[in-house]
Amino acid sequence: MALVAFLRGVNVGGYRTFRPSLLARALRKYDVVNVGAAGTFVVRKPGSRAKFRADLLRKLPFEAEVVLCDGRDLIGFEKENPFQTEPACAGVVRFVSILLKAPRAQVSIPFALPTDGEWSLRVIASRKRFVFGLYRRQMKAIGYLGQLDRLLGAPVTTRNWNTIVAVMGILKDGRAG
Repeated sequence: MALVAFLRGVNVGGYRTFRPSLLARALRKYDVVNVGAAGTFVVRKPGSRAKFRADLLRKLPFEAEVVLCDGRDLIGFEKENPFQTEPACAGVVRFVSILLKAPRAQVSIPFALPTDGEWSLRVIASRKRFVFGLYRRQMKAIGYLGQLDRLLGAPVTTRNWNTIVAVMGILKDGRAG
């Protein structure tokens, strides 16, 4: 089964920048497909996880945290769309945060930030190491996204739901998206 690799904290604000398409090309023996600019890759022929992770990290021009997920975990999100009860709204972004490791403690979900008044960020569901939520397109939301590591009890990397949908498409039918 294919793997999905998510890099944490790369190509954000001019920090730890690289060209994901070039990295995918350098990892072509694993049949890697780059998805977007945030360090998301579908690995169609991963072989050994440990060997792939080592090769990936060796080819990056800086140290990075990476989380590897089985493709089948993401495919399952298509059937049980965690956003089905949340209508798409202008100015609201659907996101998925992936925990890099198991959380230190169980968190009560759903929750919203701020906890009083109009929300800027809402976490609505979780499945294994995946947390689903929404944020409003406003500067405050960036600060709230930055608090997820502490609130969820483990480091996270966050992607737009549209990126996850593109990954699911590649996993399902092999298109490069």
